[in-house]
Amino acid sequence: MNTKVKNQNRKNERGFTLIETSISMVVMMVAGLAVSSLFVFSTQNNVGGNERALAMAVAQQQMEQLRSESFSSTNLNVGTTTTTVRSSERDYTVVKAITDEVNPNNSIKQLRKITITVTPLGGARGNWTRSPVTLVALRSTVAIGSFAVQ
Repeated sequence: MNTKVKNQNRKNERGFTLIETSISMVVMMVAGLAVSSLFVFSTQNNVGGNERALAMAVAQQQMEQLRSESFSSTNLNVGTTTTTVRSSERDYTVVKAITDEVNPNNSIKQLRKITITVTPLGGARGNWTRSPVTLVALRSTVAIGSFAVQ
């Protein structure tokens, strides 16, 4: 009698079939791949942020060097220069563009616009880390013009 009760209970029991188990494994695998790709993206983004922070430090150093020059210095002549700078064991392309600002009547102000763009170069990292950093500053003379000290 005991075996009859056990057999009747087993007939009413249902378990997972092989197809249901396979489908659930595929769903879990897809979810796992999505999470792993998100992890890779976030790691790359963090490295890219580090590259941009280092490029910003290079740009700030270059800007401070130009801001320490007198307005009449040849280093502040109008034009564009491109150099390669090495910092923290990385190479950067530095583009310095200096332009004269003009008044509405097209007369030149005693004011120069300094634009510095720093771009990390090559390396084993992908293109996503090579986004340029740009700093812009205005530089005037305190000796003449509307910026004169009274």
